[in-house]
Amino acid sequence: MKVSVYSLTGEVIKKIDISDDIFAVPFNQAVVHQAMVQQLANARQGTASTKTRGQVASSNIKPFRQKGTGFARAGDRSSPLRRGGGITFGPKPRSYRQEMPKRMRQLALKCVLSAKAGEKELMVLEKLKPAEPKTKKMAQILTKLGVGTSALIVTDKPEDNVVKSARNLVGVKTLPASLLNVIDVLSHKRLLMTVAAVRQAEKLWGKGLSQGESGEPLPDTAPTTNN
Repeated sequence: MKVSVYSLTGEVIKKIDISDDIFAVPFNQAVVHQAMVQQLANARQGTASTKTRGQVASSNIKPFRQKGTGFARAGDRSSPLRRGGGITFGPKPRSYRQEMPKRMRQLALKCVLSAKAGEKELMVLEKLKPAEPKTKKMAQILTKLGVGTSALIVTDKPEDNVVKSARNLVGVKTLPASLLNVIDVLSHKRLLMTVAAVRQAEKLWGKGLSQGESGEPLPDTAPTTNN
């Protein structure tokens, strides 16, 4: 697949080839949904806790005498029927963590990246390395690129100046390519990736994982060691 590479002024500089294995994968709704549920569940702290009637600090004295008041018979003040009493079947600390196979997680990420590319919501930038952190300059860059809504800016590695320039912009988030995830990609309308970030994504999740730096397959035999 060929995509246009933009400068920071919004002009098309050139076109580059990007991996179809990452950016042209058929959308699998079931896998993407499962990845979303898994990521949201793993983000839950699971610290909600309530007290039962045995844990509530209260007096064991009856609130009023057994007979003669006209009210129903009542036990102690820690009863779940009374205000300030214990909670029946309330939440307790627990883990909401879910497991998902690595290949399925990678497939879900490829699906959402491909969806962004297919819907023309992926914009590849030549580079994005500001000399100093300036929110105003970052806002001007996004305006020139035609980004009027939320945007996810992805670089090949953490860039302090990019993070500091964009962190006060509403709807804008920055990530290194290695931390790309389904929720962040789907939560932002536009996806801005530098050329280096695209190559990093291809290196991490493309078919070239089993190849050397020269692109040649690695030998099947393990290297021998001299004893």
